[in-house]
Amino acid sequence: MRNIAAAALLLSAIAGFAADYPAPVEKDFVVRDFHFASGETLGEVRIHYATIGTPQRDANGTVRNAVLVLHGTGGSLHQFLNERYAGVLFAPGGLLDASRCFIVIPDNIGHGKSSKPSDGLHARFPKYDYSDMIELQHRLLLDGLGVTHLFLVTGTSMGGMHTWMWGQRWPDAMDALVPLASVPTAIAGRNRVWRRMIVDDIRNDPEWNGGEYTQQPRGLAAAIHMLLIATSAPLQWQKTMPTRDAADKWLEEQVAARVKATDANDLLYAIEASRNYDPSPDMERITAPLLAINSADDFVNPPELGVMEGLVRRVRSGRFVMLPITEATRGHGTHTLPAVWGPYLAQFLSQLPAQVPIGGPH
Repeated sequence: MRNIAAAALLLSAIAGFAADYPAPVEKDFVVRDFHFASGETLGEVRIHYATIGTPQRDANGTVRNAVLVLHGTGGSLHQFLNERYAGVLFAPGGLLDASRCFIVIPDNIGHGKSSKPSDGLHARFPKYDYSDMIELQHRLLLDGLGVTHLFLVTGTSMGGMHTWMWGQRWPDAMDALVPLASVPTAIAGRNRVWRRMIVDDIRNDPEWNGGEYTQQPRGLAAAIHMLLIATSAPLQWQKTMPTRDAADKWLEEQVAARVKATDANDLLYAIEASRNYDPSPDMERITAPLLAINSADDFVNPPELGVMEGLVRRVRSGRFVMLPITEATRGHGTHTLPAVWGPYLAQFLSQLPAQVPIGGPH
């Protein structure tokens, strides 16, 4: 606890001045003739990505300071490029200081500026799943950037789920794993139900027209209603919307903004990509040190299920932290607030082998 307290003081100091982090460099990488797990093929898959910092190679030419950061469902690399995340972690003195780390943040297929259904194929776009997504991440690193080894793989929500999969599929490819707001088990129970509700809201709307709509179907608004609940933070919502009128106004504004920024096919595909996810049978394959962090006010991964404790025990060097509900937590969205969970990350990084590029004051 003493280490956590010291780390919390350090992190609060860093967050207080939120120093600028180096400018991200955004590029595209193209994978040709990609074969999906569904059996479908796409002649070109564009993966958009950002890098921050410079790769550092050892005597054998292997990059040793690469950090892979993975976003959640419906997100993009830009969800990390802000003061509350990059300004805390990647800034000088941060835990993933970009003067020490080479940070890679992709837009996953179906998201951001990477290839996605709304580019033109609509519902004819290949039915990608999480195994396709991590394979494309791997191709980007290996073939696009020449990175064969990662200091750290970390991700939020869907990105956290990908992190578990990385640890199983390429167990020797990283020094450490930090999945946030995720559980390494099949999507079932309420988690499956709310996802299926989103899918049905879109697909069962006649305006969807088999994916060939000319304007966003009304079912998209219903789907966004469910997404808002899944990512809700009851304590914070009550504080920011203390009256009926405030809540109604907030909902109207949120739905209008999100419908404008979301494509129904893209959302449908992104939600359905989780259909085959289930790392639970192979937890013992994860050999890298792992720190999993969830929050107690997370609707998507509720603590009362009690599944994480047993699953993490099967990881050779695994640790699980359940953050209690506080004034600082934000439900599922706590995953992008290192000011909340950063002290646990700091302690975890400090216990890794000395040769890794641990951040901190210079």
